[in-house]
Amino acid sequence: MVLIENLEFGYTRRQTLFDNLDLKLLPGNIYGLLGRNGAGKTTLLKLMAGLVFPRHGQSVVADYQSKNRVPACLENICFIPEEYHLPSVRIDRYISINAPFYSGFDYDKLEWLLREFQLQPGHKLHQLSFGQKKKFLLAFGLSTSARLLLMDEPTNGLDIPSKSQFRRVITASVNEEQCVLISTHQVRDLENLIDPVIIIENGKIIFNRGVDEISSALVFETIPVIRENMRPIYHEEQLGGYQAIMPNIHGRDSRLDIELLFNGVIANPEGINYAFKS
Repeated sequence: MVLIENLEFGYTRRQTLFDNLDLKLLPGNIYGLLGRNGAGKTTLLKLMAGLVFPRHGQSVVADYQSKNRVPACLENICFIPEEYHLPSVRIDRYISINAPFYSGFDYDKLEWLLREFQLQPGHKLHQLSFGQKKKFLLAFGLSTSARLLLMDEPTNGLDIPSKSQFRRVITASVNEEQCVLISTHQVRDLENLIDPVIIIENGKIIFNRGVDEISSALVFETIPVIRENMRPIYHEEQLGGYQAIMPNIHGRDSRLDIELLFNGVIANPEGINYAFKS
């Protein structure tokens, strides 16, 4: 679905954000793209969408170069940004203008999603709350049937019930021919949804693993005391003890803690990745 090879990009000549970046995304997955502020998450989504252009290398989506922005490619990409502006029109008017750009647009799915999000076709977009606007964009994006869905912080602005609703509609809406890439800081919101997990730091992919692979190599546990013979790969103090990531030497089962994993990868990427070599 997406093939990025030897990609170099920077917003100025003196600044390079990505240098020889490689990434491959396959259909049938909901990838989570995690990283600190300024790591390059949003820029990577924009490169895939053809909104910014690489200096060298390539970003290929469904066999098309993203930078060429040909219609056959664009109709298979839907980018839902974190920051957006919606026109002062009714929902049905927005749909009538924009849906024809996607040849596979699913009007039945949109009708269902609007009901799910309690939105009416006659609602005026500029009068909606921030959370309602986000729900509409999600409903429209999921209805495009685009093969590549790019979402930048999609749960920002959603209340707690709406975040659960978001996870439910994503699971129900995405098919095996689609690829979803979600960039987020809100890892708790998406913990049971994203797989694989991609972590980017300083413009480089420093971690890219599936959930099953992570669970086989690592154990996430809460322990009262760190003893000398334990040697956790990463640990952080909490009330009454520590949260720790340990090598899964004995094939134990544990609940994946993506926030702890992210902190561990940022703090000790070599140690975390070494656990997958054994």
